[in-house]
Amino acid sequence: MKIFRNFYLSLFCICGLSVATNAQTNSLRSRVTEIAKEGKGTVAVSILNLDTRDTLSYNGHAHLPMQSVMKFSIAITVLHEIDKGRFKLDQLIHVDKSDYYDTYSPLRDKHLAGNFDITIRELLSYMVSLSDNVACDILLKTLGGIDKVNTYIHSIGVPNIAFKANEYQMAQSWDVQYTNWAEVNGLTHLLDLAFKPNFLSPASHAYLWKIMRETSTGPNQIKGLLPAGTVVYHKTGKSGTNKQGITAATNDIGIITLTNGKQLAIAVFVSDSPVDQTTRESIISRIARAAYDEASK
Repeated sequence: MKIFRNFYLSLFCICGLSVATNAQTNSLRSRVTEIAKEGKGTVAVSILNLDTRDTLSYNGHAHLPMQSVMKFSIAITVLHEIDKGRFKLDQLIHVDKSDYYDTYSPLRDKHLAGNFDITIRELLSYMVSLSDNVACDILLKTLGGIDKVNTYIHSIGVPNIAFKANEYQMAQSWDVQYTNWAEVNGLTHLLDLAFKPNFLSPASHAYLWKIMRETSTGPNQIKGLLPAGTVVYHKTGKSGTNKQGITAATNDIGIITLTNGKQLAIAVFVSDSPVDQTTRESIISRIARAAYDEASK
């Protein structure tokens, strides 16, 4: 069954919503539009059925801050370098106290004194599943910098994403986070590429999607309203709130497994929003549930 007609074939745009001219999409289109209004900022949505190739895009080409959603791309880049033989998954990396700074980091909180060794495997798990910022920057340092991620992701045919700053740099100034931007359409394309079994080696592919499935952040976002037990592989991203009450980013991207075994890639960004966290997360969870219900018919 096709829920979304491929928007590359016949597109039109109404209030930022790009979808195919198909009556079957009307319900979901209307639902996304109405929910998005509640963000009072910029809400962007991209949905891709990995089996039927049907798509829906709302503000899909807006350049919006990723925050920790970028860690999915960093993980892909690290695993690609492992597959090339540059690193090994169980290679030890030394962590010094100088790697620490004031940020969210379960890794730092577990090893307050620093000066220890940890495997790349564990760093990837901290970075993706727990969204650890210190682990992220250690992996970027190991790679040779954020430019390595930018170059690799563009080289695989995903140009509509930009990586310019690490987590430490983003923490220094509000505006820096906007230099790490993505179009949500690019993110569903990246999810689609990375989910293919031959994209990475079997071991790297299995580990990537293991840590994506184990993500514990954002339980009230994509996963929030889905039926209990639904398999979801996802990566969240969230900014702080400035003095004007604006939250730059409340984001979630991932792959939802339907009861029929098919999968939906989905990316929902709520950007520059003055509404509270409960409302921002509700926008994401309701859009994800609407897409799930429509695709399950």
